[in-house]
Amino acid sequence: MSFFPSYFNLKDKKILLIGGGYIALEKLEKLVDFTEEIKVITKDVSDDFLKFANKYNISIEQKPYKRGDIDSYDIVIVATNTVDLHKEIYKESRSSRILVNSVDNTAYCDFIFPSYIKQGDLTISISTSGASPAMAKRLRIYIEKLIPSNIGEFLKEMKSLRKSIPKGKERMRFFEEKTDKFMKKYLGS
Repeated sequence: MSFFPSYFNLKDKKILLIGGGYIALEKLEKLVDFTEEIKVITKDVSDDFLKFANKYNISIEQKPYKRGDIDSYDIVIVATNTVDLHKEIYKESRSSRILVNSVDNTAYCDFIFPSYIKQGDLTISISTSGASPAMAKRLRIYIEKLIPSNIGEFLKEMKSLRKSIPKGKERMRFFEEKTDKFMKKYLGS
């Protein structure tokens, strides 16, 4: 079964990342695009991970994971090379409402990290439901090249206009025409 595509507001969500190596760093790099309210627990931490975490003032507790460490969190990402730990944390989370992502173990995931493009307010995600992260990444690179470099400014203008123009059919028509002009000018469609 495929994963349901959704976008979460991470504001006021407590996130725990377990791991301090290369894969954990990949997840941290994605998370900081949307929040910096992240805590890390890791037995070992790589220099690159530490450097990046320090840049964003991410709290790191250097210790092995122990049962109960997930208790006060809303979202837990397990990014270690120990499958038994992934399974243990996932099972532990079943008695709560904690969402878990277990890197490279979709059987122990409530959600997955898609490949994504983020330019200002535009976020496009691509997922193969874990079947081929490499394909999702290649599609992301392909689609990214199609997006006009000024899309962020356009969306900022549209957001501002949405606040000032009263709702209704005329407003909808105005935004559709403005979007069509932008698309034609920058994408030729």
